[in-house]
Amino acid sequence: MSLSIRLIVGLGNPGSQYEATRHNAGFWLADHIADDLNATFNPEPAFFGQVAKAKYQGNNIFLLKPSTYMNRSGQAVGALARFYKITPEEILVLHDELDLPPGQVKLKKGGGHAGHNGLRDIQSAMGSPDFWRLRLGIGHPRTMGLAQNVADYVLHMPRKEDMPLIDDEIRRSRVIVPLLLQGEFSKASSSLQESKGIA
Repeated sequence: MSLSIRLIVGLGNPGSQYEATRHNAGFWLADHIADDLNATFNPEPAFFGQVAKAKYQGNNIFLLKPSTYMNRSGQAVGALARFYKITPEEILVLHDELDLPPGQVKLKKGGGHAGHNGLRDIQSAMGSPDFWRLRLGIGHPRTMGLAQNVADYVLHMPRKEDMPLIDDEIRRSRVIVPLLLQGEFSKASSSLQESKGIA
């Protein structure tokens, strides 16, 4: 039996100037999941972020949005995970993914960080890559035919035509959260694939 998810981490950068940028897709999804679980984010300085606490089937669930910048996300994740004795396998990280086009979302456990600074720092803080990731496709400037460099691209708002596709990824991701909280990872993964393109 797989361990179920106890900590959901949305990745992004704090501050209103970053709120609507592609790099904050993880924050957007975390906010929706908190709403779905009737939980509210509050600043928790000891955990370097905003934390929301929820109950699901009698279990305590934590949601975290680090208040550090993206490249220091591991500081928040490590602090909360150590305090509540949460293992990497019980962590789900929500993040923007350059290697998937807008409209695609994938669930994955472990693996590399593919240059994503937030994932790199969490991997280093946890001493393991074995956490789960929900990869929200934002596309890559090269495959989108844009001349922007990657750093500039992720810190800009999605194009008008991409936003409905990203909204759809978020909608589909919210649906599978109960499965993830029950440790039903393969069911969650197939459900994501089956729901692709269904409005």
